This record gives sequence, structure tokens and C-alpha cells, in this order.
Amino acid sequence: MSSGKISNIEADCYWCLSKLLDGMQDHYTFAQPGIQRLVFKLKELVRRIDEPVSRHMEDQGLEYLQFAFRWFNCLLIREIPFHLVTRLWDTYLAEGDALPDFLVYIFASFLLTWSDELQKLDFQGMVMFLQHLPTQNWTYQELETVLSRAYIWHSMFNSSPSHLAS
Repeated sequence: MSSGKISNIEADCYWCLSKLLDGMQDHYTFAQPGIQRLVFKLKELVRRIDEPVSRHMEDQGLEYLQFAFRWFNCLLIREIPFHLVTRLWDTYLAEGDALPDFLVYIFASFLLTWSDELQKLDFQGMVMFLQHLPTQNWTYQELETVLSRAYIWHSMFNSSPSHLAS
């Protein structure tokens, strides 16, 4: 590949990353208020969608910041196999300025993939499980299921934000 083509590809990649992060500047400033806000929304959404797992996590004393902070900070990149990252980023870029709100639905769908397993674990078990999720053998099918479920929930709930009120 010519150096001119490589430079153009690099510029396109930089533009995509800049555009993606532009709408999330408050995720990467002091006290990270954007992440704090989205973690709260995630907790409320999970409570609304799957009350039993939400109650179990609360009963065990598991705080969403203990696992979801990394998800929002790294945009789930550390949680899925590298070969699926481009599909995930395709969704991120397609959402444009609406991405921060859509992340809540993606992460709720991702978390609730393991609802049954989580309800069988105590606090320590949940923390360990959520830090080492069994995604290493995931294919596009598993990721598409998470993204599809997120899109459905977003369509159902996003236009009625009162579902996020306690």
C-alpha cells in the first residue's frame, strides 16, 4: 500500500474516533459525570427489564460502578474478542450523537445475557464473573443478539424516559 493511501486511512480512522468521542467528552473529564450519569441509567434500566437480577445484585451489595465503569470507559472493547470490535464500533458510529444513550441499552443487553448465572452468585462471585466474562469464544451471532436486543429495548423505552425514574 502506498504511503498516501496509508495516510488517508489513518486520517479516516482519526476522524471516526474524534467523531465518536466528541459526544462523550464528559466521560473523560474530572469526576467523569457522563459515565456516572449513564451508570445510573443502566441500573434503572436493568431494574425495569429484569427486576429479579437487579434485586439480587442489590441484595448482594454489588454497585454498578464496580463493573460498568470499565464498560463505559472502554466502550466494552475489553469485554469482547478483538475480531468483534469492528462490528461493535460500526454500531457506535452509526448511532452518531445518540451513542451515549444507546450505550446504556447495549450494556444492559450485554449484562442481562448472564442474568441466570448472576442470580446464582454471591457478591464475590459476581465481581469475579463480571471481571472475566465468558466471551472469549463469542462469534458475530452472540454480539448481534446483544445489539438486536439493545435496539428493541431502545425502541421500547427511549421515547418514554419515565421508565428510568425510581
